[in-house]
Amino acid sequence: MKLLTFILAALITTLSLAQTTISGKVTDNKNQPIIGANVYLDGTYDGATTNDEGNFSFETSETNTQVLIISYLSYETKTIAGDVSTLKNLQVKLREDVNALDTVVISAGTFEANDNSKVSVLKPLDVVTTASAIGDFVGALQTLPGTSTVAEDGRLFVRGGDADETQIFIDGIRVFTPYSPTANNIPTRGRYSPFLFDGITFSTGGYSAEFGNALSSVLLLSTIDEPDQEKTDIGIMTVGGSLGHTEKWEKTSLSVSASYINLAPYIALFPDRNDWKEPYEGAQGEAVFRQKFDTGMLKFYAAFDTSNFDLIQEDINDPNGVRFSLKNRNFYTNASYQGILGNNWSIQSGLSYTIARTDVGINENLNVDDSENSAHAKVKLKKRFSSRFKLSFGLEHFTTDFDESVKSDDFKESYGFTNNNSAIFVESDIIFNKDFALKVGVRADNYELSNEFNIAPRASVAYKTSKNGQLSLAYGDFYQNANNGILKFNSQVETQNTKHYIMNYQYVNDGRLFRAELYRKDYDNLVKFDTELSGFSTEFDNSGSGYAQGLDIFWRDNKSIKNTDYWISYSYLDTERDYKNYPTQAQPSFANTHNFSAVAKYWIDDWKSQVGFAYTFASGRPYTDPNTNKFLGEKTKNFNSVSLNWAYLISPQKIIYASVNNVLAFKNINGYQYANTPDVNGNFARRSLQPAADQFFFIGFFWTISEDGKDNQLDNL
Repeated sequence: MKLLTFILAALITTLSLAQTTISGKVTDNKNQPIIGANVYLDGTYDGATTNDEGNFSFETSETNTQVLIISYLSYETKTIAGDVSTLKNLQVKLREDVNALDTVVISAGTFEANDNSKVSVLKPLDVVTTASAIGDFVGALQTLPGTSTVAEDGRLFVRGGDADETQIFIDGIRVFTPYSPTANNIPTRGRYSPFLFDGITFSTGGYSAEFGNALSSVLLLSTIDEPDQEKTDIGIMTVGGSLGHTEKWEKTSLSVSASYINLAPYIALFPDRNDWKEPYEGAQGEAVFRQKFDTGMLKFYAAFDTSNFDLIQEDINDPNGVRFSLKNRNFYTNASYQGILGNNWSIQSGLSYTIARTDVGINENLNVDDSENSAHAKVKLKKRFSSRFKLSFGLEHFTTDFDESVKSDDFKESYGFTNNNSAIFVESDIIFNKDFALKVGVRADNYELSNEFNIAPRASVAYKTSKNGQLSLAYGDFYQNANNGILKFNSQVETQNTKHYIMNYQYVNDGRLFRAELYRKDYDNLVKFDTELSGFSTEFDNSGSGYAQGLDIFWRDNKSIKNTDYWISYSYLDTERDYKNYPTQAQPSFANTHNFSAVAKYWIDDWKSQVGFAYTFASGRPYTDPNTNKFLGEKTKNFNSVSLNWAYLISPQKIIYASVNNVLAFKNINGYQYANTPDVNGNFARRSLQPAADQFFFIGFFWTISEDGKDNQLDNL
């Protein structure tokens, strides 16, 4: 009996210690063996790595259901659950990890300046270190391909589109009045300080279905999510002063800034071609409040600015010149929330409101007062089904209430419009593997004034052609209301339309980036009118059309030359359109056929300095000479400008910054003004429209007082 008991006990022990062999082969999606993959049972020390043929085999004493884990760098980890007796002769395929840095990205039509982006064409710092930009984000973007040099205007003209065809968003919410108003032949500037933003996405076409009411381009600005420390910034400049402060708590932070600009002292030293009665004076204030939650972040952004000036400009038809005065007040605020809802759902929402007031006086007997109140509300939901498939959808509403009153010695008129647009959009991101990705979406807009409902499909695809290169294609339909200058006289004109076709090649390797992009835009339903200037007696219709096509090239390199970062860009633009009061289709007066920019920055250790250089070339723009019979048949001379800047670090937190635009004083001409009536010989006299000043000089002292005593203005300059 004892012998039988011993035999049974020994048998049970032997069975309990029996080893089970787990085996199989690991390959990629091309059936190539993966060498060195880790294969193990979860929660145990039992496992192995794959050999040169991708095979693995190991023994385990575990029983019942277990979880087998197979992992390898740059591939998605795979788990297999089952009884250990079934884990034999497995054929395991691993998929590439699409979150890896070398995964393809959609790049057609899009430039990113974002420290967190996989591929950044510009960095946020470039906005204020580009010599020709003078601290304006629009000025920095004008060194990128796809933009036209319209020196007397200052706004973004993109790929044959008028400046009104570009829309600007802050934290995903629309900015209705992004530029300060100005006089003829004096370039405007963007209203907002670049120091409060850490991300810029500039799309020159083919952009997401999330954005609408823009025919040519969208510019997305993202405010800083969380400042790294508390600090105070002080600036003393030849044209004014600035003061900023950031306060930080555990989950809350507040950044405020203010600036004051007065050109009177500068113009006293460097008179320009205008007769200033009151030189430009302006004040600006901004604030960003951030509140972090466990699953999201809430931001409040607000900006206020006011400006005024009074001048007399030369006019060939008035020997006394034209007196022009302007007073502007603008307030913009938005609130945005971005957070996680759970179960791989996320939300982005926001609301903005704009109040803009502009009072214009012309020759002391004509006054034009504009008032605009606008709002934008938006909510967007996103579902992440997997790392390879994401779906987003949302809805938004825009409203604008615009009023204008005109008073003179002889009459008084008031007019305006109220516009409401609503939209829904849906878009999916599909990443098939690291080499192939697709974005497809559709947008539906309801335009109240014209009683239209438009469907706009969008699609982009990207394919990696090599380790460092990729090809992208994009297509999209885009609609936009006519601008305020049209709607205030006729609010029933239909929306205007373009179709974008884009092919992009991008190569990125160790600090070097090359982009080449071909595009075609077809315009339809453009607004035309039958008078020299639009007014109540004008007849409007949507019979206009046009096209724009061309090639954009960009190269950036910060590795080849020690301490040097540079980029060059070139654009070729072929465009014609028939719109406004054009008698025939022609290249518009704001379009350059050729644009070239070169920007370089060099750090000199011995001088504790960064020196910068920027060169801009643009071929001549069309104008109409009434002494000939051809509409827009002549062209101005080519535009040239060389700008230099120098930043000198006095101490870790003090810096002197100096710049000069058009250092070689090129005599650029923006166009010509002709007399209203011919002389005795039947010829129309003309005068050239030159910049108010050929050069602009700037010197500033900037001081940062930070918590760690190390943060300095080289982060800003």
